[in-house]
Amino acid sequence: MVAVGFATMNNIIDLMMGHRSIRKFSEDPVLDEHVEQAVAAGQMASTSGGIQSYCVLRIRNEQRLESLVELTGNQTKVARCGAFFIICGDTRRHRILAKRDGVPYDTRCEAFLLAVVDATIFAQSFCLALESMDYGICYIGGLRNDLPSVGKLLELPEGLYPLFGLCVGRPAQDPTIRPRLPQPTVLFEERYPDDATMLAGMDTYDQTMLQYFQERGAGDRIWSQEMSAKFSAPRRESLGPFYRDQGANLE
Repeated sequence: MVAVGFATMNNIIDLMMGHRSIRKFSEDPVLDEHVEQAVAAGQMASTSGGIQSYCVLRIRNEQRLESLVELTGNQTKVARCGAFFIICGDTRRHRILAKRDGVPYDTRCEAFLLAVVDATIFAQSFCLALESMDYGICYIGGLRNDLPSVGKLLELPEGLYPLFGLCVGRPAQDPTIRPRLPQPTVLFEERYPDDATMLAGMDTYDQTMLQYFQERGAGDRIWSQEMSAKFSAPRRESLGPFYRDQGANLE
């Protein structure tokens, strides 16, 4: 096995630390060979017990892309980026094996959770590989706005769970890096801190983000208040029923 030198390691860290979500793309296509290389790199990510319960759908059909623009909340970049993908948790593959071998398939919550975890780990490694080729990426959580309609549009079989979309392409913008939470609010020794400690860290982050928003003409936005508002009411209530209809047991 070839050892990774410090120079290579630092290049990887620099790439990760320079991540920005890209929302405007040039008309340059994403080359198939680059997609295949990035998928191969993503497949080398950790996977629980080797189950590899994920798959990637690349959507090229223009009519489908335009439908997905509407379903994701009129996010036009879905149809204007170099390539659009849908990352799915995939238990279909294992269901096929179980049927072939004449054994029951365990659909309890663990199977669904493993698919979500595996797909997410794959996706981030896939994206890191694409960014190393100078592509920009943007995750599309709006895919979950109306999953029943997405499922019908893509004719998804049982056992397939679309999780989020992914826009990829050559950047046509150069946005600044968005600050993240201070490490004392995410890295802990032995146990979770008390509420006062967490609030102090988030107060500090509020000031950082306030300056970030003001410098970009976004007004006096307070990050913590936006988070409270975001989770103050139910959202995307069709998710549970949709995933159950797809064969997930969430109990």
